[in-house]
Amino acid sequence: MNTIKNSHVAGVTGLMLLIAFALHWAGLAQPKEYLLIASTVVAGYFIAIKAFKALRMKAFSIELLVTIAVVGALIIGEYVESAVVTFLFIFGAYLEARTLEKTRSSLRNLIDMTPTEATVVRPDGHVRVPVDDLRQGDRVLIRSGEKVAVDGIIVSGQALIVEAAITGESVPASKSPGDRVFSGTIVDNGYIEVDADRVGDDTTFAKIIEMVEDAQESKTTTQKFLDRFANIYTPAIVVLSVLVYAVSRNVELALTFLVIACPGALVISAPVSMVAGIGNGARHGVLVKGGEIMEKLSRIDLVVFDKTGTLTKGKPEVTEVKSWGMDENGLLRLAAQAEKVSEHHLGQTIVAEAARRDLSLADDPQDVEIIKGGGMVARVAGRHLAIGNRQLLADWGVSIDEQAEAYAAMREKAGNTAVLIAVDRQLAGVISIADQIKPEAKEAIRQLRRAGVRKAVMLTGDNRHTAQLVGDALGLDAVHAELLPQDKVRWVDTFKRQGYRVAMVGDGINDAPALATADVGLAMGIGGTDISMETADIVLMSDRLDQFAHAYSLAQATVRNMKQNTVLAVGTVALLLAGVLLGRIFLASGMLVHELSVLLVTLNAVRLIRYRARGQASRGIARADRRSAVPRVE
Repeated sequence: MNTIKNSHVAGVTGLMLLIAFALHWAGLAQPKEYLLIASTVVAGYFIAIKAFKALRMKAFSIELLVTIAVVGALIIGEYVESAVVTFLFIFGAYLEARTLEKTRSSLRNLIDMTPTEATVVRPDGHVRVPVDDLRQGDRVLIRSGEKVAVDGIIVSGQALIVEAAITGESVPASKSPGDRVFSGTIVDNGYIEVDADRVGDDTTFAKIIEMVEDAQESKTTTQKFLDRFANIYTPAIVVLSVLVYAVSRNVELALTFLVIACPGALVISAPVSMVAGIGNGARHGVLVKGGEIMEKLSRIDLVVFDKTGTLTKGKPEVTEVKSWGMDENGLLRLAAQAEKVSEHHLGQTIVAEAARRDLSLADDPQDVEIIKGGGMVARVAGRHLAIGNRQLLADWGVSIDEQAEAYAAMREKAGNTAVLIAVDRQLAGVISIADQIKPEAKEAIRQLRRAGVRKAVMLTGDNRHTAQLVGDALGLDAVHAELLPQDKVRWVDTFKRQGYRVAMVGDGINDAPALATADVGLAMGIGGTDISMETADIVLMSDRLDQFAHAYSLAQATVRNMKQNTVLAVGTVALLLAGVLLGRIFLASGMLVHELSVLLVTLNAVRLIRYRARGQASRGIARADRRSAVPRVE
């Protein structure tokens, strides 16, 4: 029964009840009874329909218990009770539905932000088309105030874009040619043209909506238990009601027992909390892929971080190019041509430095092989290149002399990542790259510790000197460096065997196995790769670690809220049943208290929509942090 129908039925039967009470005061008993019966039939019809549908599905619903009780009340002539019970049930269902809509408001707001039309640049001019007609490769024009309808790269123009739908960040981001934009975001000011590489259901925004929908429909362990409990509890109440009548020979007592024992508040106590919690996360740029994940996250006590792109900005810079046997630009050009096909942050940094120096990258790499956790090998302009760490070069039979080793170690101790480059199996040089620690990282880790995380650990493939500098700056409990993807998995397994409940935060392809192994895997969304986003249980859309701190506190608040609702629901039923058996609670008054308990459970869950952890850095503080100077790790 939808909300509108509930409101109409509740309005009609409520009016009929008021008229019936007026007739009672006027001493018109016969018309009063007819009106009460009519009110019962009007409201009871819709309740009975739902009960019948549930029976066809072999389910004992709350509506079935109410229908049995109402029919019994009519038979014994308790017309006031039957009319009041049906009205309260319909009115309670209406209030519950209205309140539940608020818990899904974040998802509804997301759907409302879905663009419906776009302007496409065609040879014959600008054409306005439905979003469903967009194709990959279309050039889309977006002006001030319009929604971006595709994922793609800006090819011309400049704009301030509000990315709140994706990242949860309301402050507009400045975008220019070469920057990526996402469907569902809004051009606050400016004009851009975008080459679409993802359209329709493939866009990041469409995937967010799908994830949130799936998550809100999924069930927690507690919900599954309550569903199984209700399937046994409801028919058991029917049997107990019969026993109450057999012992007391009091039909009204048995019917009251039947209605009061309805597990309405208990059945919705868990799902309403989870829907509200997941909706809050979506509004703050945190996608939790289901209620069971939320429960697991609330129990985490050890967090494992990747370094590059997770604890650091993932936008490193080349600080020095050292070459032997060729000029620096020649070495950089060869390396950049090979790294054009790499998704790794360090590879992209080398390509960006070559572009900054206006070096031609005309030759495409051949025979490319990506070595996870090591680097890459490729053939460029007829020359064989190995680019990566010491282990990779050793595996390819490249020797590193003492001078080169001393230089690389010196750069690493200064906080750089030393990328070694061999050309035709001879060491040709070292490219030094340094990254910056994210400004919010230290405060986010402090918040996690305050909320209950016992240990924070870094697992990285980077060199131990750079990793230790970052670990010391952030106050991590342990740093494990120069790891391959399988090494990260082994460490996560080790922590789990030690009894910790482990969350892993990462963003790269080499993090995917560890994300899958951890109790809860978190991927950094915008900067993360598709495989890490698919593997992870939670996606942080703005790449900000304070979102993780919020998600962790939110998970704890959501589970706490769910427990509060369960206690409230069970406690109310227990008190009501005791009142019924002691002759203190009657059918109409008991139904009123029962419906109030359902409403209270729902209202308690709605509080989660606006939840914000105490002590959590505000957006204003975060923006101030971003403006402050953050020293580079070198």
